[in-house]
Amino acid sequence: MALSRWLHDTSRRNVLLLASCQALSGSGNTVLIAAAALVGQMLADDKSLATLPLAFQWTTTMLVTIPASHFMARFGRRLGLSLGACASITGGALGVVSVMIASFELFILACMCQGVAQCFIQFYRFAAADTAAEDFKSRAISLVLAGGVVAALLGGQLAKASIELLLPYLYAGCYLMVMLLGACVLVILQGLRIPRLTLEQRSTRGRPLHVIARQPVFIVAVLSAALAYASMILVMTATPLAMAGCGFGFADTATVIQAHILGMYLPSFITGNLINRFGTLPIIALGAVLLALALSTNIAGITFVNFWVGLLLLGFGWNFCFVGGTTLLTEAYTIEERAKCQGVNDFIVFSTTALAAFGSGALYEGIGWGAVNGGALPAMGLVLLGVAWMVLYRRRRAVGEA
Repeated sequence: MALSRWLHDTSRRNVLLLASCQALSGSGNTVLIAAAALVGQMLADDKSLATLPLAFQWTTTMLVTIPASHFMARFGRRLGLSLGACASITGGALGVVSVMIASFELFILACMCQGVAQCFIQFYRFAAADTAAEDFKSRAISLVLAGGVVAALLGGQLAKASIELLLPYLYAGCYLMVMLLGACVLVILQGLRIPRLTLEQRSTRGRPLHVIARQPVFIVAVLSAALAYASMILVMTATPLAMAGCGFGFADTATVIQAHILGMYLPSFITGNLINRFGTLPIIALGAVLLALALSTNIAGITFVNFWVGLLLLGFGWNFCFVGGTTLLTEAYTIEERAKCQGVNDFIVFSTTALAAFGSGALYEGIGWGAVNGGALPAMGLVLLGVAWMVLYRRRRAVGEA
């Protein structure tokens, strides 16, 4: 009965479809996280460039974000998200070929295609909120991200199963798997029913961007999402290299990455409810504390337990900061301002993410695993300061209105 109600409610059906796409796309992303840095290390002459392809991936995500947001405002979510799925299929195909011909440059191009796909995947959460009632927005966002739980369970196993699938070309099978998952996503997306903005809504531009961006709610929303995402990528990108350097095999690395992805998305079943009960800012603050604990755990030792617990906590912290930041952002704009506000938010988020990915490999090779984690700790202090500022701002505003 409950499932029937969800299937007949357009908003809730969209959430189910988007959660399914998140599960499949996230499974592909889990495979990529486990393999990409190792493929880069295998193909690059200079091993300090092992994470360069991933850096190009996140840079591409950053560059495509604003055009993608405006494209979907003009042509609709379904077409835009379908283009993202096509980019994932293309990136998977190029990844297979790049490994087979041992081309580092082609592998960078494959990662850039995945960057385009990743950009559109990030809009799943906004697409879920588009048709959701106000009291369902935070749950819609978190439930879509909860599809990543399947990604954690499925993606880690797919990574282990596909690494030798196309021997003698180690890792080529991983990219074949990404291709197939992208094709499944493309099919599912055709069931989405999200109304396009009307001509009047597209022609009404709303407030200037600089006015929107000066709002404390916008600043704290972007700050929490951007710094949490960048800190996660800084550590996550270097994890396969660090584990390999400590003598762990690919299966161990895949298990740790699986735990990390599980940590990223498992809380999503309750994050929306927690936000509704306690408020957005306390959940963001909790996320920052958990991220700091994750970084401290990684610094404390290099046993398998340290890697596993550290990456699991890293996922938990990211979830609370990212879902909290996304929910907070929806308070900063009207429907007419949606495209430019979402686009700029993700542009900033993935600018910091790209910088983190660029620096991760070099920081690890140059200084070490401890420096990778220690370098992210100050960012969590900034998130907590931002939350404290927002709390004081709201209290002063409430007193002024009383």
